Amino acid sequence: MSMEVIVAKKCGFCHGVENAIKMAEKRLAEKGSIYSLGPIIHNKDVVEQLAVKGLKTVESVDEVKSGTVIIRSHGAAPNEIEKLKAKGISIVDATCVLVKRVQKIAAELGDQGYTVVIIGDKNHPEVKAVVGCAKNVIVIGDESDLHKLPQEGKLGIVCQTTQSLEHFSRLLFAITKHGFTELKAINTLCKEAIKRQEAAVELCKKVDIMFVLGGLESANTHKLAELCKKYNPQTFHLQNWNEFDKSILSGKKVAGVTAGASTPQRVISEFVENLAAFDESKL
Repeated sequence: MSMEVIVAKKCGFCHGVENAIKMAEKRLAEKGSIYSLGPIIHNKDVVEQLAVKGLKTVESVDEVKSGTVIIRSHGAAPNEIEKLKAKGISIVDATCVLVKRVQKIAAELGDQGYTVVIIGDKNHPEVKAVVGCAKNVIVIGDESDLHKLPQEGKLGIVCQTTQSLEHFSRLLFAITKHGFTELKAINTLCKEAIKRQEAAVELCKKVDIMFVLGGLESANTHKLAELCKKYNPQTFHLQNWNEFDKSILSGKKVAGVTAGASTPQRVISEFVENLAAFDESKL
């Protein structure tokens, strides 16, 4: 008997990722070889495919001596951009418009005298870029970071675009319990990411087993998996079909599939096709 597979209403590439890949492919066709400041998206397969076409991933501006650099969808700190300009490097800016908005808001809050508080992962490239946009910045990942907050003063709060509304709301409430003279919170969450999260949670409640497809380094994919696991313990985060273990399907009749914003449609299609063809009697 074949497996019933249901795909989430919203999943896969978002506009920001699509735009970054298209910009990279266009410049590669023109130049033959360009640099990417960090992996252009958090998907190993896509990065490797673009590398074959001439995209060279570097982790630091210091590694680039000449040529063209593409700024990935996660953005880059202003000081990194200035360093590239000072070297005479040609810059292709593929920063997601929503990430640019967070950077702009953080800079404005800093100029207005606020201590900028970013709710997000301090090691994520988007957050690192935003940190570079203001002088006085604090990153709050979870409740264990709340001790970093000052006991008084003006707090300007923004959020990493791919966090969940639930996480943002919980930490915002926790922050209000600390001392401050003024607090200004701006919702900088990505609406597309929230729609994907809502669709994934809705689906995972209806299926026997849930699969979340995407890079292990992808923050939005990790968040999808985290949310789904909360409502369905039988949730598995896989990068592609090659990582699939058929034994976990034993006794399962209906499977749900969603994917992060940096997961190509072909990865989703291949996974769904293979999963739909699964026959438990062949285990």
